[in-house]
Amino acid sequence: MYKLILSLSLLSTPFLLAEKISFGQKGVSITMKDKQGKSYGLTVKRNIPAECKNVLISNDNLWTGNYAHKSVPEVCKSTYMHTKGRLLPMHLDVDLETYGELEILFTLKEMKSNPNLVLVDGRKKEWFKYRTIPGAINMPFHYFKERIENEFEFEYALKYLGAVKDKDGDYDFDNVKTMVIFCNGPWCSQSPDMIFALMKVGYPAEKLKWYRGGMQDWLSAGMTSTRP
Repeated sequence: MYKLILSLSLLSTPFLLAEKISFGQKGVSITMKDKQGKSYGLTVKRNIPAECKNVLISNDNLWTGNYAHKSVPEVCKSTYMHTKGRLLPMHLDVDLETYGELEILFTLKEMKSNPNLVLVDGRKKEWFKYRTIPGAINMPFHYFKERIENEFEFEYALKYLGAVKDKDGDYDFDNVKTMVIFCNGPWCSQSPDMIFALMKVGYPAEKLKWYRGGMQDWLSAGMTSTRP
């Protein structure tokens, strides 16, 4: 059975410490398509505006009021609403890995040569179209959580992922793709709902990876997104 293990240990050895630290700044080159279907290259990395590089990292600059001090250039700030959702645990299941930003970059790199690995935005379509992580595909969580009401989409998604249905209507998950799933942030329950729904129908936990930080952590770290 195919099993891919992408953990922080892969980013330790054989990589040198300096390479690990700079990985997010060097980025990963991927190929995207525009609305006309034309391919173009894009580097997914941590984007730090020139004005921010000389800002002093101090308590006053980082933690004043709503975090950023008024003297910090606007382009260096990232603010998010935090009145909704609920905090989620670091681990959803004993066999399911939780990812951070470096693991997502490593996933994008591996996806170029591994068709059995996919980065999945589990939010609804309007969220995905507005802004997402480059290289991600959209599989809305409710297609899985509410699979009876979304039978066609559910069946289509599992077929794309490599699940095979037998004559009795049961699924064989032996050759399914490894999915790295995310949603809006560490307070967003959409990706966990999707993961639990997949596990309920038999999708192997070791082939499901969860990017807990989602779009909030991705953008707060200054990472490349599909919408400037």
